[in-house]
Amino acid sequence: MPNHLQHETSPYLLQHAENPVDWYPWSEEAFQRAREEDKPVFLSIGYSACHWCHVMAHESFEDPQTAALLNRWFISVKVDREERPDLDSVYMAVCQAFTGGGGWPASIFLTPEKRPFFAGTYFPKRRQGGQAGFGELLTLIHERWEHDRASLLGPAEEMISLLSQPKTENGKADPELLEEAVGLYRRLFDRENGGFGGAPKFPSPHNLLFLLAYYGRRGDRTCLEMAERTLTQMVRGGLFDHIGGGFCRYSTDERFLVPHFEKMLYDNALLILAYCQAYSITQRRLYLLTAERTADFVLREMTAPEGGFFSAQDADSDGEEGKYYLFTPGELVRLLGAERGGAFNRHFDITEAGNFEGKSIPNLLHSEPENRTLDGLLETVYQYRKSRCSLRLDDKILAAWNGLMIAALCRLYQAGGNQTYLDAAKRADRFLWESLWDGEAFHVSFQAGRRGEKGFLDDYAACIFAQLALYGATLERVCLSRAEELCRNACEQFQDREHGGFYLYSEKHETLILRPKETYDGAMPSGNSLMAWNLARMSQLVSEERYGPLAERQLDFLSADASQYPAGYAMFLLALLDRRDPPPKVTAVCLDKAETARLPLELPAEAAVILREPGEEYPMKNGRTTFHVCRGHSCLPPVNGLPVL
Repeated sequence: MPNHLQHETSPYLLQHAENPVDWYPWSEEAFQRAREEDKPVFLSIGYSACHWCHVMAHESFEDPQTAALLNRWFISVKVDREERPDLDSVYMAVCQAFTGGGGWPASIFLTPEKRPFFAGTYFPKRRQGGQAGFGELLTLIHERWEHDRASLLGPAEEMISLLSQPKTENGKADPELLEEAVGLYRRLFDRENGGFGGAPKFPSPHNLLFLLAYYGRRGDRTCLEMAERTLTQMVRGGLFDHIGGGFCRYSTDERFLVPHFEKMLYDNALLILAYCQAYSITQRRLYLLTAERTADFVLREMTAPEGGFFSAQDADSDGEEGKYYLFTPGELVRLLGAERGGAFNRHFDITEAGNFEGKSIPNLLHSEPENRTLDGLLETVYQYRKSRCSLRLDDKILAAWNGLMIAALCRLYQAGGNQTYLDAAKRADRFLWESLWDGEAFHVSFQAGRRGEKGFLDDYAACIFAQLALYGATLERVCLSRAEELCRNACEQFQDREHGGFYLYSEKHETLILRPKETYDGAMPSGNSLMAWNLARMSQLVSEERYGPLAERQLDFLSADASQYPAGYAMFLLALLDRRDPPPKVTAVCLDKAETARLPLELPAEAAVILREPGEEYPMKNGRTTFHVCRGHSCLPPVNGLPVL
């Protein structure tokens, strides 16, 4: 019999709708029942493309014996972390406080008043080494709940009190943090394999965006070398899908060879931005081609007919991780013929020995990535791969992740001039305003014709980011007007006017045991870091008087946390760099609409370009299109031709 998840729209929740566990969605109904029956709540948080979420589901949640324990002693609640980032943030902080680490699935035990008393991540069905089996853990917690509840709950109150303490006082945003971060990146950099630190290696494209920007402003060549080495190794390894395009979640090894195979929309959006920025600096075609193939993958496989972008593709096929992506030499020889198949196998390192569980992940670690002679075979192999098995798609549309992809497609249009990408960005933007905006507020998600919760800080920050990117690609004033509207909305809902920074959720949302202000840039830039960048950009494009003080206050707020480990706050660093060493500001006095339309393709994407009617402040020179260029606090004489920036 279906449980209480059967009427949900989240693909992740629906994956568990026929479990023998009597799951509830996060709801007052679940906690009311827990209070009435005096039972603890088991909270499980995950997402649809999560491999270890699938493993725990197969081992425990689909197991009738384990389900019987949960149903007898607990009220069980399932949460999709992507639809409820507030719950994920709060209870992941709890998990990290209990265990020193985090991850998904998150397994949290709560009182009926939603206060956590025990937490972990994946638990195996049976004891492994020193880790208790899940059934064993359920039995132990039940016995303590019944017979020694005070000692079970005691440490939880102390932990919640600790997490609730306000953070340290704000500092001043010191430009030295930029140099300190660069020094940290240098120490962590893997010179042989690219990336930072050891395995597992995450792409963290915002780190690369900062290094590229720092090189552009300060000329530090080591920053360019670190970024280029990482970008090249990622596209050579198996992290990049050489057959169908796009990047997987992260690399399980130090060489970017063996990925965790799920594909997330936000990773691919941020990587498009990084490869476009590298191309704009170096003009190396590999970077532009990688960005285009990544965008083509998104447009082909992760785009709704109405224009919005889906969230993720699963790591598993037919219950096996990575099965969709793996090949043997023989099947490709049969598909392509002996000569072409043999050449394909050699080029993409597909061998009899294999590099993952006896089969091969295509990669170019031993081949020249600029060699495109076999590109004509990719479509044949791609169609063959699709015919073997399929990937599960998480087809919910998330406002924050769509904002990032819209920005990425705008930047790709500016890098290569292909109108297809700008058209796709505009379609997705229309979808956001038509389907996720209710006239007063954005919503987190759209699925099966229904909007999700009202939006959180990350949704607003990413949608402002998208509007600023659309303005950069089109110079259409309406995009700046929308960015201003969303900025006002975000400040009204989320800003802490007394202590600085932005809360993750507003007073209109459900009140939880904590009200976090996320600052660390993990897999995605935090909402606070992205707002710092947005405010800095708005000060350049709209009004220094209006947005400059807001940007400075936000940078001061973030600096206290960033000073502890500046390399973990790359989007904050980008905003700080833009304030302390701003990109050029170009005021174009232009009467020719065709000429205006070309400006986003002809001027650097980081330049703050503003269109003005000719007048006393910005006169035309020689009666022709005139450019007034300012750097910092000094302005150059007006010129008629495109300025060299």
